[in-house]
Amino acid sequence: MSQLFSPLQLRKLTIKNRIVMSPMCQYSAIDGFPNDWHYVHYVTRAVGGAGTIIQEATAVLPEGRISYADLGIWKDEHIEAYKKITAAIQKYGAVPGIQLAHAGRKASCDLANKGGAQIKEGANAWQTVAPSAIPFLPSDTPPVALSADEIKEVTKAFKAAAIRSIKAGYKIIEIHAAHGYLIHEFFSPLTNTRTDAYGGSLANRVRILFDIIDEILPLITDDLSLWVRISATDWVEGGWDLAQSVELSKLLREKGVDVIDVSTGGLVPDAKIPVAPGYQVPFAERIKQESGMTTGTVGLLTEATQMEELLETEKCDLVFLGRKLLRDPYFPINAAKELDAADIAPSPYSRRH
Repeated sequence: MSQLFSPLQLRKLTIKNRIVMSPMCQYSAIDGFPNDWHYVHYVTRAVGGAGTIIQEATAVLPEGRISYADLGIWKDEHIEAYKKITAAIQKYGAVPGIQLAHAGRKASCDLANKGGAQIKEGANAWQTVAPSAIPFLPSDTPPVALSADEIKEVTKAFKAAAIRSIKAGYKIIEIHAAHGYLIHEFFSPLTNTRTDAYGGSLANRVRILFDIIDEILPLITDDLSLWVRISATDWVEGGWDLAQSVELSKLLREKGVDVIDVSTGGLVPDAKIPVAPGYQVPFAERIKQESGMTTGTVGLLTEATQMEELLETEKCDLVFLGRKLLRDPYFPINAAKELDAADIAPSPYSRRH
């Protein structure tokens, strides 16, 4: 039996295969609301056979958006707008997930196709926040360091967003603690120079994540699942690294988190990253081996046989695909055929597949 097309049980939630659509910003929302683009984008990948669809980084507060065109779930009015998307994703056999996020100092940016630089003034600009007043780029407006009380407000915003997400029909809640956004900024000594309970030791630097988990975990019933995405390394000496990621993953497993979604980088603009096919796999493999956590890997994974080998050799439990699914929404259908797995094409396509 193909490992890529074997089911995975998380609590009482069954995922039909190991292919996960990785969250990717679409820069197409207005005031955080999804529209027809988002519906077509996500549902097409469900029709194409992915087992799980994780929605793009969805802001828990308006100032937590990367750009003014990001999705959000910071108010109750957003709930109804997502129900059509989650219902259709489930109708076509995939599990709908949402990545809850706060961009921290990397917020208030322009759209990616316009360069993505920080917007400093005007209707689409706002003051950024971070653990410490250190800008991402020297030319950026410095973020405001969050007070302890303001950190608690962010934590409550994640809980409120999770409640709305569950009401909207999402079955997986993924906390975005990667790519240089707010939670990751707390993790790394490069961006966290605090001397209070949220800075210094590893336990203090990851405290915000565990505060958020403490708020969300009681909401996660057996038919739901809680995931965390991390950057396993900053790729910079003195920053967050794999050893700390392993220790964090052990703690998260003990806490009750179901899956670690392992990426890398994003914290600082000058990191030297050796990008190549499967370059992030060793991080997921070591985290899986040393923490016992169910683990996903991501990054330049393009071939079905490559993904099958990763699962067969227990380097990971899930394969997260980004650009591959942008180029080919029906990759899972074709991969099943290539690996001699059962035909997963929907019946309207089966005669021509």
